[in-house]
Amino acid sequence: MDNPAQNPISSGMNSDLIIVGGGLNGPALALAAATTGLTVTLIDAQPISTHKDPAFDGRSYAMALASTRLLDAIGIWPAIRDAAQPMLEIKVTDGRAGEGPSPWMMHFDYAEIEEGPMGYLVEDRHLRAAFLASLDHPNVTHLHGQTVTDQTIGNYDVTVTLDDGSTRTGRVLIGSDGRQSGTGSRAGITRTEWGYGQTALVCAVEHEHPHGGIAHQFFMPPGPLAILPLTKNRSSIVWSENAETAERFMALDDDGFVKELKPRFGSFLGNIKLAGKRYSYPLGLTLADSFVADRIALIGDAAHGVHPIAGQGLNAGMRDVAALAEVLTNARRRGEDIGSSAVLARYQQWRRFDTTTLAAATDGFNRLFSNDNPLVRAARDIGMGVVNAVPKLRHSFIREAAGLTGDLPKLMQGRRL
Repeated sequence: MDNPAQNPISSGMNSDLIIVGGGLNGPALALAAATTGLTVTLIDAQPISTHKDPAFDGRSYAMALASTRLLDAIGIWPAIRDAAQPMLEIKVTDGRAGEGPSPWMMHFDYAEIEEGPMGYLVEDRHLRAAFLASLDHPNVTHLHGQTVTDQTIGNYDVTVTLDDGSTRTGRVLIGSDGRQSGTGSRAGITRTEWGYGQTALVCAVEHEHPHGGIAHQFFMPPGPLAILPLTKNRSSIVWSENAETAERFMALDDDGFVKELKPRFGSFLGNIKLAGKRYSYPLGLTLADSFVADRIALIGDAAHGVHPIAGQGLNAGMRDVAALAEVLTNARRRGEDIGSSAVLARYQQWRRFDTTTLAAATDGFNRLFSNDNPLVRAARDIGMGVVNAVPKLRHSFIREAAGLTGDLPKLMQGRRL
């Protein structure tokens, strides 16, 4: 009687959840939900051939410790653990290309927390292959090479129309379809967004000397350069430059590109050379004005896209996954309609403030550090020195980097749903 929406169950219901987007957050949510008994239809616009047996291409992700706990809980982590590089230290410095770093810095060491490494660097090819293998699950229907063209909201269900004219019906529709989310747009969800006039140049390099599991963040006036340790003598590069300069660098051949990178990278790891492909993408902030609508929820970049300055984009998406899976699972166990406004509002309440705060923080850090004003430079250098000198402050930053702060969902605490 308390949950009348449970009574008119449609005989045409294909699954409890329909997830649009086959990147990383979508499959993670599919597995998290499936392991609790929820049925899932995952719609991936990419053909299956794009995910099979990929070669090393340089793309990787900095997965916070909390995110690896989620991956472990859904069965992904055991398949990629041996190919992941622990992140043991983080060094944050300020400076200019060719001049080396400022003497003021922040140094975070995983030994200051009890839980272990702050995170791991995981290659995209290993992560996607592990997801593809794990999605062969009895509660998951995985549709490849198909896109959603329309969605219709009913009283007790939601139906999507695919580009081949077929339809799928579920209780709740999840948009995991990127910053220009069609799911969100069709639901009438507006976005707040702006560009930074910066472009991220992404690649991997091989170097002479071992990196020791140390991640470096070097702030320069045009934007930050992240040097993130991969397995063996390799590092992933995320290099932010103003858009015009980045376009010029991307037009260079590999030797010319490395020549421009070297004065920014420095010589501390010896000679460097490219490993894999180069990528670029414009940088900006985008935040959905609501994470939910009638029978719809957004996760990952569909809900929030932030500057990569702190490497928190995918980790924020994984928090969405863990929070939404917990909300839906708890609602199902209580006999509630998992697509009801009351249930989805709990997810928005849990994640909206946190991600808005993250967006504001990354926006502020980028504006503060992508600045060559002498007074601003002096103030931020002193600020980094103070953080580094105060153990309590330093410890809080380390736990933040590991994803261990805030209202953690169960899957990120190492607990099962």
